[in-house]
Amino acid sequence: MTDSIPAPPAATDRSCPDSAPRVVIVGAGFAGLAAAKALAGSALRVTVIDHNNYHLFAPLLYQVATAALSPADIAEPVRHILAGHPNVEVILGTVEGIDTTARRVRLRDGENVGYDRLLLATGSTSTYFGHDDWAPHAPALKSIEEAREIRTRVLSAFERAERARDPAERERLMTVVVVGGGPTGVEMAGSIAELARHALARDFRHIDPTRARVILVEAGPRLLAAFPDDLAAYAGRSLERLGVDIRLGQAVESIDEGGITLAGRRIPAATVVWGAGVTASPAAAWLGLATDRSGRIPVEADLSVTGFPDVYALGDTALCRDAEGRPLPGLAQVAQQQGTHLGRALRDTLTRGTPLPPFRFRNRGNAAIVGRHAAVFDFGPGRRLRGFSAWLLWAAVHVVLLVDFAQRARVSLQWLWRYLTYRRGARLITVPPPRR
Repeated sequence: MTDSIPAPPAATDRSCPDSAPRVVIVGAGFAGLAAAKALAGSALRVTVIDHNNYHLFAPLLYQVATAALSPADIAEPVRHILAGHPNVEVILGTVEGIDTTARRVRLRDGENVGYDRLLLATGSTSTYFGHDDWAPHAPALKSIEEAREIRTRVLSAFERAERARDPAERERLMTVVVVGGGPTGVEMAGSIAELARHALARDFRHIDPTRARVILVEAGPRLLAAFPDDLAAYAGRSLERLGVDIRLGQAVESIDEGGITLAGRRIPAATVVWGAGVTASPAAAWLGLATDRSGRIPVEADLSVTGFPDVYALGDTALCRDAEGRPLPGLAQVAQQQGTHLGRALRDTLTRGTPLPPFRFRNRGNAAIVGRHAAVFDFGPGRRLRGFSAWLLWAAVHVVLLVDFAQRARVSLQWLWRYLTYRRGARLITVPPPRR
């Protein structure tokens, strides 16, 4: 099969001939990167396409948004990660369509990349449930740019409050509303509360940051709906001890530059953070497929897209079910396991002709951190942790999952320094603050 992307110079092509099967991976998130690593060193040509040049450790984005870490602590260039694997190439580009008949991926710049097998691991984006006009006033947390914007909004609001003379305006500037009671919302609310009550407490002269209001809004009846009741209740109590005002059973009616309206009540707020929902990327539209409500593509047991045996979907892009028929959650561990499984399976299939085995998810625990010394860990029926032990385990797991040793060392040292001093060293306003 002839590709429209020219072959690299012979001096750099040290692994596979042009006749070797080509596996194209769209997306360098947890699933795509895991698949690429599993295919590395094989007799296959592997191409990774992503619109970013870095792999992002998304579970720690909230720490960038709350000045605990810098973007470089949780992102690593994809080329650097895969540099030691000659059979893997990386293309920085944005996919706009797929021709499954010709087996080509179309990029925005007009180039086409041919494939023998195509892996779609394009992740997810935020959804405002039909209220896209809320997005400018309530940034979500799916990218480094959004995390930096949230950090700027929070820190800039305190700076403006320091100069405000009107008590009502000062209170508005020191009010943060987090929408969504899932892990993202819980972690954001707890981290913002700790930022105000500890890291900023002694830095201002005319305001008292410890009196900042942090409000966590959830339309459902409780926080952390995917966790057992006792862990969700513990998370709620821990947030309340940090001073977080939890509003359950209250749906958002409107968000604008001045604040938010909940159940008919107006709450003036300078900062609103959206963590209430995600939807899959537009990969399904490229294939002309119907999806579930979250935009995910139905897949078979071997992760192939139904009706397209040479195309596979992984991670947040895929509607994959467990042995009981329940959809697997959009978690990093699901994506990583799928990527590793499919990469190894395709390696055997394309080089030895073995059939693709079905994917089986092994739950290694679902976690959420609430604050200092407080976290919840759910390993399945009858196996759960909470409190200090869960907090230590959460920290250890996240450090291990970082892709680079230097990142692990930096994050570990920064967490230790933050633990001992309550300080946060990434309190930089690096983008223009909104006019609010």
